[in-house]
Amino acid sequence: MNTFTVFPAIDLRAGQVVRLQEGDPSRQTVFSHDPAEVAYRFLSQGARWLHVVNLDGAFGEEKSAGLNLRAIEQMLEITPEFSASLQVGGGVRSLKAVADLLVRGVRRLVVGTMAIEHPELLKQAVQKWGEERIAVSLDVRNGMVYVRGWQESGGILLEDAARFIQSCGVRWVVFTDISRDGMQTGLALDEASALAEKFGFQVIASGGARSLAEVRQAREQGLAGVILGRALYEGKILLEEALREEAC
Repeated sequence: MNTFTVFPAIDLRAGQVVRLQEGDPSRQTVFSHDPAEVAYRFLSQGARWLHVVNLDGAFGEEKSAGLNLRAIEQMLEITPEFSASLQVGGGVRSLKAVADLLVRGVRRLVVGTMAIEHPELLKQAVQKWGEERIAVSLDVRNGMVYVRGWQESGGILLEDAARFIQSCGVRWVVFTDISRDGMQTGLALDEASALAEKFGFQVIASGGARSLAEVRQAREQGLAGVILGRALYEGKILLEEALREEAC
């Protein structure tokens, strides 16, 4: 039986917890100035994993990306108390960046741009760290995979990207329909499920979750998990209720 996981999302920009709409940095809502407190709250409610994104890293904004790295370090100090894990992505585009985060205690690293632009590095990362610790983010708009914080097309169709990351030994995929992210228009569950079925990936659905029923549907369709963002912060989905789906 597959394990189903609910991942509360903590998106970081300049050391703050934010949510964007459709990945657009100009459409930003700040939800907290204390990422560690948000992490502690989610973990106290029973979350076993947190999905953390360094948005400034994804956008190539190095100075503020450093603030986010410090926030990630603070979260890593908290997780042992709860026997919890961090899944982290955003701006990880070299083997050194991969190693730096994994040796600090990040349990699973999510790469996007590196996987599309430098698949040879992706293959090396999977070979060195193992299929459980490296995931690929497939961020899609109109069937095309986007890179660099969703700001540029990677020039490759979703199915072609899925095929070659599969050949690199990838097992875990975070799938996002960019047009839905932060919009609470519903997860792209059918597309995520098709990806899992066709390629055998453990697929985590992200972008646009709006109800507890969707979390349940994701589990019933055999997905490995869901990432909850704006709906969680705005109280449309209660974390403790969503986490009950993990035990079903």
